Order: sequence, then structure tokens, then C-alpha cells
Amino acid sequence: MALQKLHFLSIKYLVWLIFCIPGIHILVRFLTDAMTYGQTILETGNWSVGFLFVVLAVTPLRRLFPNTWLANWLMLHRRAIGVASFGYAAFHTFVYLERKWGYGYILPEAKNPDLLTGWIAFAVFLVLAVTSNNQSVRLLRKNWQHLHRTVYIAAGLTFAHWVLTSIEPQTAYICLGALCLVECLRFVRRPS
Repeated sequence: MALQKLHFLSIKYLVWLIFCIPGIHILVRFLTDAMTYGQTILETGNWSVGFLFVVLAVTPLRRLFPNTWLANWLMLHRRAIGVASFGYAAFHTFVYLERKWGYGYILPEAKNPDLLTGWIAFAVFLVLAVTSNNQSVRLLRKNWQHLHRTVYIAAGLTFAHWVLTSIEPQTAYICLGALCLVECLRFVRRPS
């Protein structure tokens, strides 16, 4: 039993390492000026949305393809994927704050719908990330699941933020359409 738990923990840490690799790559390029502010904002936002998309696709995929390796793996690591999405959103936010700090832009810009949607989404994601642990599940009981369903509100706000801040929002619309399609798969019944 102890060996099995150790194996699970080593896989868990390996998964976290894999999720961090793009962030480390972005950070190194940003700190060495090999990447601009705009590129850093774009890439961290894309990784955050990508992980969010995967988190939201887990249940539909699991319903359509039960007992498959991929569906089971995604379900097993769903919380880690969600926290990774938050981590990239936090990186995205930190880069924005680092750039705007000291210029008096943050509060005036936060009132604009394009950034306000991002700030509200980030606040929801922060609560979800903080409660993404077994202790919170035990403490909140049934309320934990209700709380974590607010991810759909955060996702809607995230896509609104993406569309409103993007120079060319076509990719955001395509991703949003794909996500809506995947979410509709929740209601498709598998043939018996």
C-alpha cells in the first residue's frame, strides 16, 4: 500500500512538473528580454485558457468515453489541471501588474469592461484554486461542488475578457464555440 501511494505521489509530482514546463520557458524568455510584454501576456493567457478548456471537457469526455485511459487520467488529475489554469492566469496577471505598477493605470483600467471581466474571473479562480484540496472538500461538503460550479461563470468572464482585449478575437470565438460544443456533449446519451 505504501509503495502504491509513493508511486501515485511520484506521478502527481511529474504531472505538476510537466504543467510547469511552458511557464518556466515563458518566464526565462520574459526575464531575458527574449519575449515582449505583449507576447508574455498572450502566451500565459493562452495556456490558462487551454488548461481551463481541458478541465471543462473532462466530464463530457468521461461520459462519452467511460473507462478509457485518457478520460480516467484527466479525471484523476482534474484538480491539478484546474490549479495549473489558475497558475497561468496568476502569471498573466502578475506580468500585467508588473508592467502597469507605479503608473496609476491599474485602478482606472480595472473599470473598463475588457479588464473588469478579467479581474472578476481571476477572483473566482482564486477562490476555486484555494479550495482545490481535500481539506476544503471535507470542510465544505456538498457546498464544495456548488462552489466549484462557479467555474462556468469564470469561464464565461474569461472568454469575454479574451474577446474584449484581443486585437483579433477570431481565435477566442473559435475556442468558445468549441467549448460550447464540448459542453453540449454532456447531454448526448451513449448508445447502450
